[in-house]
Amino acid sequence: MTRTNEDTWDLATSVGATATLVAAARAIATRDGMIDDPFAEPLVRAVGVDFMTRWASGELSSADVDSGGTSWGLAQMPAAMAARTRYFDQFFADAAAAGIRQAVILASGLDARAYRLDWPADMTVYEIDQPAVIEFKTTTLAGLGAAPKADRRTVAVDLRDDWPAALQAAGFDATQPSAWIAEGLYGYLPPEAQDRLLDAVTALSAPGSRLGSEAVPNTADLNSEANRERMRESTDKMREHGLDLDFTDLTFVGERNDVGEYLDARGWSSVGTPMGQLLSSNGFDAIPEAEDDGPTMNGVTYFTSTRD
Repeated sequence: MTRTNEDTWDLATSVGATATLVAAARAIATRDGMIDDPFAEPLVRAVGVDFMTRWASGELSSADVDSGGTSWGLAQMPAAMAARTRYFDQFFADAAAAGIRQAVILASGLDARAYRLDWPADMTVYEIDQPAVIEFKTTTLAGLGAAPKADRRTVAVDLRDDWPAALQAAGFDATQPSAWIAEGLYGYLPPEAQDRLLDAVTALSAPGSRLGSEAVPNTADLNSEANRERMRESTDKMREHGLDLDFTDLTFVGERNDVGEYLDARGWSSVGTPMGQLLSSNGFDAIPEAEDDGPTMNGVTYFTSTRD
């Protein structure tokens, strides 16, 4: 289904299904000892998408699904998501060690950091996402007997609505330093919406605040139709195995500002880590690229930005 300005989703459809796919990759990474996310597989099972449950549990191999000649596929996801998870886990640990006591997870999806990280006793963690997503995760984790390790406050609001007001109504204090993460988010926003989000975070961030970002590449010069066709070819086998999700309709292409440069021009100081460097520093192999593959995870850069 093509994205619209008013579309909604749950964790089995559209953008929400990508959060479940990422959680499935975290489940595999956990089973392989790369990270420790005990909630990933139970959450995937609870969503109930058969393809993702079978992949997360090991019943379905990426080799059964991925097509040759392209780097689009499942094989690289567990290591990539493990490196990404480690990055943002460490980001929050560093922020807490610096004395920051309010964290914000933008588009939190199936992120279980409020439950699995060792937070300071006086830490407040705000999770922002669509109401259906928030309700599902809260109910499912309660059913598993899980309890947050911080003061978890949910903000059930779409990021296209007035989420800053909803966040402050939940108790967020814009006069105190805060730590934010935008993980797996920007590519699902139109370029101008990315800018609006960064402007809103800036307006709410006191000096000393930090923002961790997963920044996607600029696709203004991308041959979008050729890229869409490559993605379709690489996901045909996924569809054969029951995953009826058209990835080509989920993200937005176009002239996109560099996150680090955009933030630095607005009073932040940013340090970027390309995906290849992040994988290497964590002891993981590089993601292979086929010729003319278009944008892949290799084009992603991770930024830690500090409000001056």
